[in-house]
Amino acid sequence: MARAQFDAETSTGGAFVRQPNRFTDRVTPHSTSPPGGGPDDEGRWPLEAGRYRLIWCRACPWAHRARIVRSLLGLDDVISLGTVDPIRDERGWRFTLDPDGFDPVLGVGFLSEAYLATDPDYTGRVTVPALVDTVTGRVVTNDYPQLTLDFSTEWRRFHAPDAPDLYPVELRPEMDALMAEIHRDVNNGVYRAGFATSQEAYDEAYEALFARLDVLSERLAGRRYLMGEEITEADVRLFTTLVRFDVAYHGHFKCNRQKLTEMPVLWAYARDLFQTPGFGETVDFDHIKRHYYATHREINPTGVVPLGPDTSGWTTPHGRG
Repeated sequence: MARAQFDAETSTGGAFVRQPNRFTDRVTPHSTSPPGGGPDDEGRWPLEAGRYRLIWCRACPWAHRARIVRSLLGLDDVISLGTVDPIRDERGWRFTLDPDGFDPVLGVGFLSEAYLATDPDYTGRVTVPALVDTVTGRVVTNDYPQLTLDFSTEWRRFHAPDAPDLYPVELRPEMDALMAEIHRDVNNGVYRAGFATSQEAYDEAYEALFARLDVLSERLAGRRYLMGEEITEADVRLFTTLVRFDVAYHGHFKCNRQKLTEMPVLWAYARDLFQTPGFGETVDFDHIKRHYYATHREINPTGVVPLGPDTSGWTTPHGRG
């Protein structure tokens, strides 16, 4: 069997099995801790503007979700933002984009330092996004699915007056089921295809991915967004995979039945979101390509980063709405 990109996250059958999220505390107004205090007995940190720092990478789809939701809800001045380099080595995510190579708020050169300050015995893969407490330097959470939902619910008192409701109460049962399908087959599905080390594992992931994209295309043929006429969290989650599809997943991860630009409904839908404030300006195609092609050496040993594809089409009229 071929060598795996991540040995600890590859099954004996060659399938990629993503590691669980290690830090799952939450910031909430329901915390019983005083302002400036740590988590209460239930792992709830006090809700405070300016205290927490979102660490993200422009290349990472999971982190990109948090960046978009933070912007859409008007939390930019409430939760500060730290950005890691798209090139990750054996030491993990680095703050080499900052002067002197250190995050100016946390004072660390590697995100792993915050992980180890929280759990000195941590040996798993260091991931983004991570919400870090600037008072203690500890990681509050790297639980990316819950993090963005909490931005919509627990941080509501800090939302902009015109902030959208990305997680409407009445739609949650349907949304939760839809987002679970999108996660399994699309968001994580591209990784299951790309990191597979057996033909069988790859075939299964590939078939599930494109079957789900076909279903989503049918759904979006009759509505502007996944849940109707308003953008929700479900759209954010699908967008961050679609925007990386042609520049990374189609070639690098062998998700090559079609390019996004060859799927008319999904391509128009993705452009519609890209051209919506809060989405397109957070996309960095250079960082995306350099991260995938230059850090996955088991998949791309040469580290050569492709010059294409042409991304100018993202700003062309989408004809939706």
